[in-house]
Amino acid sequence: MKTQPVKLKNSLILLLTAAIWGVAFVAQSVGMDYVGGFTFNMVRCIIGAIVLLPVIWFLDKGKKPVSRTPEEKTAGRKTLLIGGISCGICLCLASNFQQFGIKYTSVGKAGFITACYIVIVPILGLFLKKKCSPFIWAAVVMALVGLYLLCINDGFSIGKGDILVMICAVLFSFHILVIDYFSPKTDGVKLSCLQFLTAGILSGIPALLLEHPQISSICAAWQPILYAGVMSCGVAYTLQIIGQKDMNPTVASLILSLESCISVLAGWIILGQRLSTKEILGCVIMFGAIILAQLPQKEK
Repeated sequence: MKTQPVKLKNSLILLLTAAIWGVAFVAQSVGMDYVGGFTFNMVRCIIGAIVLLPVIWFLDKGKKPVSRTPEEKTAGRKTLLIGGISCGICLCLASNFQQFGIKYTSVGKAGFITACYIVIVPILGLFLKKKCSPFIWAAVVMALVGLYLLCINDGFSIGKGDILVMICAVLFSFHILVIDYFSPKTDGVKLSCLQFLTAGILSGIPALLLEHPQISSICAAWQPILYAGVMSCGVAYTLQIIGQKDMNPTVASLILSLESCISVLAGWIILGQRLSTKEILGCVIMFGAIILAQLPQKEK
């Protein structure tokens, strides 16, 4: 009886995460007018890591000291380091493939293809012996239909950008599963900070070699970079790690896929773009999929 409120709380946290990411599409689009993709991700990830440092200090200060042996402390630090680096590598690859994929394809196609991780996650989960109920599989199908109605407005073709975003979807699927593995074993905020530091350093290598970033260009894009760094990275990815604790990764990916719906809503509210009847129907079906995935199930 005590697990249901935790799941509801986690669902709301992941929904807030999706909302922040949805609005971040506007920031990413504007930021690319000033700096390259690697530079944008480098700066936003480093800002995300810096933002979390005072949060880690504050949380550590409020924690009660736990007596652990030196061996347990060493093992805990090792798990945190391996988890942070692993999550950071996945995040770096996925975010950069997405950033450059959007450059070569339409936003609608990119949103649909990226959200395909809601199908890839349960398929990969089968290899990790994570079983899914029929309700969840039905919700996955509904989510795909909703995303298609929401995002696809023209003929579906496979181009350079489509391939890049498809790779991004696969990498985000691994990112979700890696977080699902490490988040119960270590501190979520520290894990998030390490993953951003790793992703920022790794993105910085090609940024310095290929894009030669300039301070003036970064300062010109300070608004979208700050939103992407503080909110999308520092806040949202940390909420993802916290929200995914004790949560079915397939259900988590379904909720996080709502960022596609919210990005359209953000474009409507912020940029003045209007929603068609088909797009509104897609949003309704997507929310129906989330509700279906959250219905209580009988345990075998």
